[in-house]
Amino acid sequence: MRLMKPLSFVIITYNRPDEMLALAENIGGLGGLSEWVEEVIIVNNRSSLSYQVVEDFISAHSAIPFRYLVAPENLGVSRGRNYAIRLSSAPILVFLDDDALIRNGDALQAVVDIFRENPSAGIAAFKVYYYATLQLQKNAFPHKRFAERKDWPHFDTAYFSGCAHAIRRSVFDEAGFYPENFFYGMEEYDLSYRALDKGYSIRYDDRVIILHKESPAGRLAPREKLRGMWVNKSKVAWKYLPRRYFLSTAFLWSLQYLKKSGWHIGGFIRGWREVARIPGMEKRTLVGAAAMAYLRRVKARLTY
Repeated sequence: MRLMKPLSFVIITYNRPDEMLALAENIGGLGGLSEWVEEVIIVNNRSSLSYQVVEDFISAHSAIPFRYLVAPENLGVSRGRNYAIRLSSAPILVFLDDDALIRNGDALQAVVDIFRENPSAGIAAFKVYYYATLQLQKNAFPHKRFAERKDWPHFDTAYFSGCAHAIRRSVFDEAGFYPENFFYGMEEYDLSYRALDKGYSIRYDDRVIILHKESPAGRLAPREKLRGMWVNKSKVAWKYLPRRYFLSTAFLWSLQYLKKSGWHIGGFIRGWREVARIPGMEKRTLVGAAAMAYLRRVKARLTY
């Protein structure tokens, strides 16, 4: 019987065929691919652009264990990942945005080592640089104390960045999948709290280095996405944290929405209406004392 290799890649595409091709080529050049990787799952999330260049590359490289699938509809981030997770088989899943590249050729060995060295770690976060400038990407750094920790090689933390991370399959088995009512934004926080409550830790380690093609100026999120992030972060606080953090999160994120939306009052009112419905729609499953102690130990920011 063939032994299962420890890693599966999971990539969801979003109308970026050229960047997906670059990532597929990048993965194909990693050291230890045949030793460590069971499959490279690429889910075309019902893109409106042709992915023929990607399909041609996959056809021409049968030695790389690609699995290319077209989703039944645009599933969004959370449902798209869940769709791929259910199709995967390895004990550790490596998630990458389709506009990312892995910089270091020994990254696969590093992922395996991180989990071997940290048996309580259920999730691993990686070091992310902007592709264009090689500056550390602050909004992909998994701790709000960026200035303090940006040069630390590793530490335990409270959440992870969606653009590049790895998760043990057992986390999904025990804590559940990504929340499917989060079409965009904050789904990583939701999963993080559930994983922590099951006794897992979240480990940042700079031995895996990612180059992310997001602009250093950031992406201009439409107002609907900004509102969704505000509402979803409020949902997370309501579900898992003491009530005071729900109130502070909802209020401070509403101010963030006003600032970034250009003082869009209509969206501000709609957002507060959605937030007001959260207590009647979302069940509170507060994390336990051990998880709260962990959050305090790693100096998690809980107020917003």
